[in-house]
Amino acid sequence: MGYSVFTTHLKMETRLIHFEERLRQSVKSFWRGRSQAATRQRAAGRSDQGNRGAVTSGKNMDGFREMVADVVRRYGPQGVAIHRDKSLVVLPGFYRPTKQWDVLVIHDRRLLAALELKSLCGPSFGNNANNRCEEALGSAADFRKAQSQGLLGPGASPFLGYFLLVEDAPESRGPVRAQSPHFPTDRLFQGASYQTRMRILCERMMEQQLYASASLLISPNDSSGVSESLGASTSFRSLLGRLAGHLAGEATANQPPTLEIREEANAAYGLLDGNLFEPIRDLE
Repeated sequence: MGYSVFTTHLKMETRLIHFEERLRQSVKSFWRGRSQAATRQRAAGRSDQGNRGAVTSGKNMDGFREMVADVVRRYGPQGVAIHRDKSLVVLPGFYRPTKQWDVLVIHDRRLLAALELKSLCGPSFGNNANNRCEEALGSAADFRKAQSQGLLGPGASPFLGYFLLVEDAPESRGPVRAQSPHFPTDRLFQGASYQTRMRILCERMMEQQLYASASLLISPNDSSGVSESLGASTSFRSLLGRLAGHLAGEATANQPPTLEIREEANAAYGLLDGNLFEPIRDLE
């Protein structure tokens, strides 16, 4: 899936589905993709360290990426471009030359949104959690500095979003010690599980305005498609709703403030009720 330009109207001939059903499909697609990638690695006689064979295919997050694209198509300005190909999701950095994101939204040569979509799975939850923290913080700091220096376009005020799917397993759910030999750790981290640590990370990244929205989803490694959020403010629904609101504001910025337009923008901040999402057709 590469560079595409869409209007703000969804295709009427497509049977659309609601948020919860589409989220379930995305979760199922994620775990199926990991399993298939690992199977292909083994069949080819290759063995990655730990569980890396399940994640190196790069397609596991496509279900969530396309949910983002559906929201952009619905609420973005006329003629908005959604970039997902690796060669087209690169932005300049400040502390490094470039950074590759997962989704970029651009309109009239203006960056409207950039999103990072990641996962945290076993067996090495400790190492993976630390890596995810460092990546998320470093990417946001680099992005915000590049923005302040005008590297993302004059007057750029894009939506920056972060999404993390965490495997629900005993190792990610149980308490973890946080040892610091010289100074006490923050009490919120004392005995907190890796799931809780990631929730605190998302909450604080939003509090510090590193990300406009940071989302956490918990899901077991199975074929059920079951998932849960650890709070309304860090839910995937909240991320998509905030993105929709930002895009609706961009779409109406240069239009007369009619009642219809105001209602459209206000609706974007809601809970994405109704059938807005295209289904994943090859799950069954």
